[in-house]
Amino acid sequence: MSVDTHLSSVQLDIVREELEGQLFRWTRQLTDLETAVNDDAVEVSTKSGLLADIVSAERNLAVVRQALRDVTELTYGRCDGCGLAIPFERLKARPLARFCMLCQRRHESR
Repeated sequence: MSVDTHLSSVQLDIVREELEGQLFRWTRQLTDLETAVNDDAVEVSTKSGLLADIVSAERNLAVVRQALRDVTELTYGRCDGCGLAIPFERLKARPLARFCMLCQRRHESR
């Protein structure tokens, strides 16, 4: 894998900080959900929803961790569709963006 980024170190730091914040929030949410699902006072009917939320939180954590690895490896910010650089403004607004705007539109129209 080639090391290639179009983002400055300051921009990468901004994105890394946001991603680390998301990692913290998802980790805390996952802990809270696991505590709730293991609580004997919680209704069995509620537990299935909690389990679904746990799966979702685990997926989100995996995506955030991968984005942080990409930042560390300097491969963050490339479009999964065309491979071109995703503009910093888009990444700042949506740090987990996987597509440039053109490819995002194509992806959503499928």
